[in-house]
Amino acid sequence: MYYRIFLFVFSLALLACCGNSSEPPAQDMTDFVDDQAFKDAHDDSRAASANFSGEMIDIPVTNGDAGKAYALMAEAESQDYLLVIHEWWGLNDNIREEAERLYGALENTNVLALDLYDGKVATDPDQASEFMQSVKEARARAIIEGALAMAGPYAKIATIGWCFGGGWSLKASIMAGDRGQACVMYYGMPVQKADQLAPLQAPILGIFAEKDGWITPRMANDFKSLAEATGKSIEIHQFEADHAFANPSNPAYNESVAQEANALALAFLKENI
Repeated sequence: MYYRIFLFVFSLALLACCGNSSEPPAQDMTDFVDDQAFKDAHDDSRAASANFSGEMIDIPVTNGDAGKAYALMAEAESQDYLLVIHEWWGLNDNIREEAERLYGALENTNVLALDLYDGKVATDPDQASEFMQSVKEARARAIIEGALAMAGPYAKIATIGWCFGGGWSLKASIMAGDRGQACVMYYGMPVQKADQLAPLQAPILGIFAEKDGWITPRMANDFKSLAEATGKSIEIHQFEADHAFANPSNPAYNESVAQEANALALAFLKENI
């Protein structure tokens, strides 16, 4: 009888401890596509800029249609490349402006803003959610592989991205292997397994938001622990801001915090490429 009582009490304790725990952590940005709060946290209503000096180019892709990139090529021959990867909206004017800003700030560096949506650009959160969910991992990797092949075997590769692009910035740097020089990820989904991170050679700068309800501080800290445990160079900054705080078109845009984060990112890129 006492044994049965013990089992009953133990089962209740186990249920209290584990049965009511939160859901498993998200594995990919597409886990948020049906989250209305995530959609509501994004907006893209800012007027487009007309001050663009780059051009759209083809990215040769093995066994597939050519990809596209918004390219700003160095005036002198250069092996330095920065791959810029867009948010869930697609390769819109905001990302072109970011590419222009970085190109102007980095010395003699080729800047390629990759289009992982194959020409689709969202104008509202529902559309952005649909486009992000429709991305095929193999196709996105093929476009990145094409860009790495175009840069060449002796290129020095840096990557940067935001939100959807933040996670793909990390993946692109992993794919770059020993050509990788720097990886900047703004509130993007990190990989969560040591074997996924193993090929990475580039140092990481992770920029996260303390109020982010999706790429949470815990997720950022767990990623830092994973990177350190696997011998990677990583620097994490968590700002008192919301998800997507660095996008001027977003309701959560925080100008002072964005400027601080952008300055850190730029200094990191200059130091490493």
